[in-house]
Amino acid sequence: MSSRKKATLPVLAWYGDETLEIDFPEAWDVTICKMKGQDAPPLSDAGIRKAFASPVGTRTIRELAKGKKEVAILFDDLSRPTPSARLIPYVLEELKAAGIPDDNIRFIAAIGAHGTMNGIDFRKKLGDDVMSRFLVYNHNPYENCTPLGVSKHGTPIEINSEFMACDLKIGIGVIVPHPYGFGGGCKIILPGVASMQTIASNHNRLVFHRSVVMGKLRENVILADIIEAARLARLDVKVDAIVNLKREVTALFVGDPVEEHKAGVEIAKTHYATDMVKDVDVVVANCFSKANEMLLAPPVVSPLLAEEGGGDMVLVVVTPEGQIHHYFDRSFGKSYGGLGWGPLCRKDALPKNTRKLTIMAPYPDKVGADWVAPYEMVTWARNWAEVINDLEKRYGNRARVAVVPDATIQYFPEAVPKCDLCSE
Repeated sequence: MSSRKKATLPVLAWYGDETLEIDFPEAWDVTICKMKGQDAPPLSDAGIRKAFASPVGTRTIRELAKGKKEVAILFDDLSRPTPSARLIPYVLEELKAAGIPDDNIRFIAAIGAHGTMNGIDFRKKLGDDVMSRFLVYNHNPYENCTPLGVSKHGTPIEINSEFMACDLKIGIGVIVPHPYGFGGGCKIILPGVASMQTIASNHNRLVFHRSVVMGKLRENVILADIIEAARLARLDVKVDAIVNLKREVTALFVGDPVEEHKAGVEIAKTHYATDMVKDVDVVVANCFSKANEMLLAPPVVSPLLAEEGGGDMVLVVVTPEGQIHHYFDRSFGKSYGGLGWGPLCRKDALPKNTRKLTIMAPYPDKVGADWVAPYEMVTWARNWAEVINDLEKRYGNRARVAVVPDATIQYFPEAVPKCDLCSE
């Protein structure tokens, strides 16, 4: 039996965090595109405590909590790799030191336009005992949002009323590259707990502005709008993690939601950065941290494919829940969708250099594919054997391959379009 080249990919985030081994012919030229911080060691208990004791741009949570009556803690859903359960005990410790009783603390899922979370989801995200000790709510973008005015970019700002009723407001999230720049920071407010009108106005009007570029923070109009929303909502403190490929916290930033985010992004720019490999025949993009948002992967990895002639893109999507329900930009019928949805029936729906798109999904979600491409442009496979058999038939004994271990949080700085409005 001939030897094979192998790569190990993380799969099943929130469902056991397992690994998947894929293989290639020995003669193929295979590059594993690791992000710089892939194997960074997890932060110790002492390191986490240091972040809480030395917040960026504001006082500690226990100091801010003194004299406060009602506390809201925002957290993201399973579409984000944030290990909230690892961080929540430290937040609660701060609140206890300030004398805040459990009955005056509530957790709110900052799901934006995503579908609601259930009790199983809450326990995965928050730990086993939070639901029995505290009130835990889903955000509803269609009701119970308080108007706060209009931003300078013209966005009507409406924020979750339960959140606004509290006099201490805390968010827990993660800093990762995002098509709008970087996640984390004030995004926990917009779209996190904003109304659908606010989300639609912010996203539809500003997302195509040429200052909105992955990996860019400064002079980014959509992020500026999001920051203004967070200031109007009076978000007091944000807790933002940076994670490795095992979704472990490797760095932590606590403090003013704008200032701590700036500090975190300086680390994130290097941590998630990945060296560029050009002109490959096949790119294998594993979707792990945000497996239920596989649409994030194609624009990240397509620059690796050959510009002339193109190549194959393989998305590895292993998640039992399928693609996340998204009221804003998912489809709700063959000709219907949310406010940000557009029917993907164009021939240019895929990057021009992608000759064939294969989605390897043991749990196929056919309707979820239209988030990436028209159904007829997608080839489905349930396991890696089906994928590699097809590739070998077409490429024979010679192929250049790039494997991206988590295309939903990695980025290639060299491939990021230059912004003529940005000083970065």
